[in-house]
Amino acid sequence: MPKKAQSKRVAAGKQLPDAALELIAHRFRALSEPVRLKLLSALMQGEKNVTQLVEAAGTGQANVSKHLSVLKQAGMIATRREGLATICSISDPAIFQLCEIMCAKLKAEHEERSRHLAGV
Repeated sequence: MPKKAQSKRVAAGKQLPDAALELIAHRFRALSEPVRLKLLSALMQGEKNVTQLVEAAGTGQANVSKHLSVLKQAGMIATRREGLATICSISDPAIFQLCEIMCAKLKAEHEERSRHLAGV
């Protein structure tokens, strides 16, 4: 990244009020649990009911419900009732962008490590 663009981003970050920084930290804390990342990954494929999410997460229903609650409080997912089922979906499109950024970065790091190990 050019130095000028990098300094602009740092300067912009310093202007954020404490309340905004707390909201950002809350969002990142919600992403800090592997089960929640599994749930978001499943929801990136489309809406799912809780039973489908339990299967995708490979854990119990109570645990999934707890993690869904955290994601909902963080504003990342939305839920609605359909008969007896609770249907979940991603409510914040930024989730897709965050995942694309991190996946691309981790893929590049993995490829670099592989080349290094192969002696290329």
